[in-house]
Amino acid sequence: MSSTPSEPGAQWAVEVEDLSKHFGAATVLRNVTFRLPQGCFATIVGPNGAGKTTLLRIVATLVRASGGTIHVEGLDVRQRGEQVRQRIGFVSHQTYLYGDLSVQDNLRFYGRMYGVTGLEERVATLLPQFGLTDRRSDLVRTLSRGQQQRVSIARSVLHQPSLVILDEPYTGLDQRAADALTCVLQALHADGRTLLMTTHDWSHVGGLADRLIVLVAGRVAYETPAEQLSSERLRGIYSTYVEGHA
Repeated sequence: MSSTPSEPGAQWAVEVEDLSKHFGAATVLRNVTFRLPQGCFATIVGPNGAGKTTLLRIVATLVRASGGTIHVEGLDVRQRGEQVRQRIGFVSHQTYLYGDLSVQDNLRFYGRMYGVTGLEERVATLLPQFGLTDRRSDLVRTLSRGQQQRVSIARSVLHQPSLVILDEPYTGLDQRAADALTCVLQALHADGRTLLMTTHDWSHVGGLADRLIVLVAGRVAYETPAEQLSSERLRGIYSTYVEGHA
């Protein structure tokens, strides 16, 4: 887990307040507000086009908001972006890996970018943790989609961030790879990290998240603790807030 201290007085891992985003005349996010406690696993669910990816990219400091505020562990992402990025690991359905480098060389490359101390020891720890020891010398382009995603997540936690942001990480995975990814995410959560994940597939909510946020047409339509949600209740939420917007 990250040893980077939180800002004094910070009681939330993520605070989003009245967030909005416009691309020209199009409004993608409208007055989005939510808070996540430290160690929370929150899943943002919604139909394609709901604004999920834009929201995560703003939290990750990759896109600037048009209005509102975001704090990560008490740090304003606009004013303290570099410090915020040290606390964040970002995972997308795009792996951002170099196909002609081996698994371990990809990790070494990103480790140097992050300025990770004891890099070789850190890589040696991550390889078995993500089930990559036997593939460590293989070129990334020779790996399956699921294996590449595991390398991508290993890359994202090299610098031991306290917040891991995952944008549609299950995209393109077969059932076996999806099950392996679920185990990895459960381990990260058990390690005390805060996870914020988007998906349009409701099957990835049950058993993973402890907070559910439903985003529809750029607004938070519903928010609830997810731990006690049954499959029937999830279907009811989907029917009420999402059907007709997909």
